[in-house]
Parts: sequence; C-alpha cells; structure tokens
Amino acid sequence: MRRALALAARGLGFTSPNPVVGCVVLDATGASVGEGYHQRAGGPHAEVHALRAAGDKARGGTAVVTLEPCNHTGRTGPCAQALLDAGIARVVFAVGDPTPDATGGAATLRAAGVDVESGLLAEEAETGNAAWLTSVRTGRPHVTWKYAATLDGRVAAADGTSRWISSAQSRADVHRLRAECDAVVVGSGTQRADDPHLAVRGPLLAEGAPQPLRVVVDTHGTAVRPGARVLDDAAPTLVAVAEDTPALPGVDTVHLPYADPGGPELPYADRGGPELPYADRGGPELPYADRGGPELPYADRGGDAGLPRGGRGGAEAAPTGGGAPRGRRGRGGRGGRGGRGGLDVHALLAALHARGVRSVLLEGGPTLAGAFVAAGAVDRVVGYLAPALLGAGPAALTGGGITTLTEALRLDVRECVALGPDLRITATVAAHGTKEH
Repeated sequence: MRRALALAARGLGFTSPNPVVGCVVLDATGASVGEGYHQRAGGPHAEVHALRAAGDKARGGTAVVTLEPCNHTGRTGPCAQALLDAGIARVVFAVGDPTPDATGGAATLRAAGVDVESGLLAEEAETGNAAWLTSVRTGRPHVTWKYAATLDGRVAAADGTSRWISSAQSRADVHRLRAECDAVVVGSGTQRADDPHLAVRGPLLAEGAPQPLRVVVDTHGTAVRPGARVLDDAAPTLVAVAEDTPALPGVDTVHLPYADPGGPELPYADRGGPELPYADRGGPELPYADRGGPELPYADRGGDAGLPRGGRGGAEAAPTGGGAPRGRRGRGGRGGRGGRGGLDVHALLAALHARGVRSVLLEGGPTLAGAFVAAGAVDRVVGYLAPALLGAGPAALTGGGITTLTEALRLDVRECVALGPDLRITATVAAHGTKEH
C-alpha cells in the first residue's frame, strides 16, 4: 500500500477534478507484477494501468489500491469490472469512495466472490487525497495557506523589507506547491505592491508541470492594471470583484457578493490608504507570503476613517467570511462602497469549485490569510521558517477573528522537513479546530 500511495502522489496537479490514485497488482504468490497511477483526468484509472502491466499474471492475484475501485462509467469504464475481468481474487483499498456515482465498487466485487478489505493506511491515503476528498465532502476546494517567516514569526522587518526571509530552496519548493494546486489566490494588496506572476517556473515547468489558475481578489477592480504580470499567457487568470463592480475589460472576471454583515471585517488596499512596501516588486523571483508590509496600523493614514487601528491596515483587499465560525465575530464598522465590507470567502470558494478547482494555494499576505482563517476555510498550513530573528515587523497572520487563547485554531503537525537552512512545517487543522490548551 505504501508503494501505491507513492505512485498516487505522482498524479498531484494533473488529475483534477479527479482524485489521485495508485495501484499495485500482486500475483498469486504475492510478487508485484504490475503498478500504475491515475495520470490525468479523462485518462485510464490506476487499476487499468496496473492490470495492463500485469497482464495474465494478475489472474488469481491481489490488487492493492489507495481508493475504492469505482463502480460507474464516466469518461472511462468502471474499475471494479476491470478487476473482475482480469480475474483478481482479492482487493485491498485504503479509503472508500464518497462520491454517489462512483461508490459501490467494493460491494460489486464482494458480490462477485472477490475477497475485499478496506482501511489499510487509511489516514495516509486521506492525507494524500485531501484536496479531492475535501471537495467531495464539503463542496468547496481544499485550501492550503503558505507563508514564510522568521523564527519569531515575522514576515518582514519593521521597515517592510523581506527579500529574502526564506532560502532559495524554500522559494523553489513553493513552485511544487503551485504545480500541485489548481489555483493560486492573492489579494489586491499583494497585486498592487508586487505585481506577482504566480505561475510555475523553473525545472518543474520544463518537466511539464501544470499551471494553476491565478486568482486575484480585487474587490473594487482597481488593482489589476493593463500589463500586469498575471495577465500574460503563462497561465490562466481570474479576477474576483464585488457584485457592484464593472467587469474588467478583456479579463476573466467573476462577480461575488459582499460578506455577511455579521462576519469578520478585514482591510483593503484600495480604500485610499498608502501602498505597503512589500518585497518582490517586479523582480525575477516569485513573491511569497513573507512580503507583508510595515507594522500596522495604516487605516488612519488616509484610508477609511471608520476602520479601527491595528486591525484594518491597507495590507490586502481581502474577502471576508460569510459568518463567524467557532463563535468568532468581527469588530468595527463596515468599509468599502456603501459601507460594505469585503467579498465573501465562501462565495469565492464556491465560484472556484464550480470552475473545477479542487485545491487552492493561498499566497496572499497576513490579512488575506486572516480572512480565510476567520471564515474557517483553511485546511492546511505550510510554513517556511528561517533561522533569523527580527524582533519587530508584521506577523504572519493578521486578524482571523481570534481574540483569546481559547479561540486559537489548533493544528496537527504532519511533517517537518529541512530545506537548506530553513524548516518547512506542514500542519492540518486539528479534528476539533478550536480547543483550549
């Protein structure tokens, strides 16, 4: 099964909106005689590749697969039937298929006399297929928030400099995250300050890595200018604006509702406040979440006078949650046009899901991340920690609707990996999300 999981991982970024699946076929003696993985949406499934490799040796053997074999005919035939036709005597799978159309493969196999077992390395299989499983179970894309910071949690120095907090190895690793996700999301603050490119570059591109959909949350349609780097032909681009904002000429635009007035309120870079001196402006390297500007507040420097100090800087034109999960409520008055706030995070994710996006990489600054945290829409956090101390400067997360320790969003650490001098920590939201320590 571990081999099947490793095979499945090869499909990350290529199979959406389908799952990643790996399969190993053993002959009647237990020897591996065929393996395969789902390589692209619309192509043969993992079981088919493995059975083709095994040939007649599959008869009387065992198929070890990371996901329950499908039981429906879509762009390809049902894998359960393919296993029966090959004479497989035993099937072991890790995770059941939760989709109404495809589930039932295990029952079909059992009815035909095949020995079926499930649950082997289920937790690892769930982790490997987190994006697809999240999308099926919740109806929204899986969201990964990525940031880079010093050991004392700063994403920039007090003067706004941040190039580079993370190492070259860490910055290169972000291209892997981009290639594995369907969409990369930033806010208007990042767009204005950095003019980011957001596409996959470097060796991964030469290896045929897919490009993500580049998404800019630009509530009032003022941050994405003609000639912006996200408008080139390297990858598709979508700009999310408010429902009362005109579509941007020649740009794929989606209109979204404002957040529920009861939800958390977050800052806007397009409210007349000064630009933040983020790093990575127009340089050859990609912008990262270690770009956050100088220490907040900024709202009282020419921005919206109704925004409280310290929590409403000009850092991001961030969407806000449609509600306040886990008892969190936003504070302060509404901003933007007509007293309205930011875009609804859940509406944004629903619009992306409708476009086939099953995984999102959140690359905006601390405030955009705070909007997603406040909306309960962060599933995984990938932090690149550099062995440095700054003592002052913006923190990795702004807001998030958290006011006391008991509201802390608790995480389970899944992996710690050294990347050059840095440490990459991957964590997922704990089962109960918020819990007292």
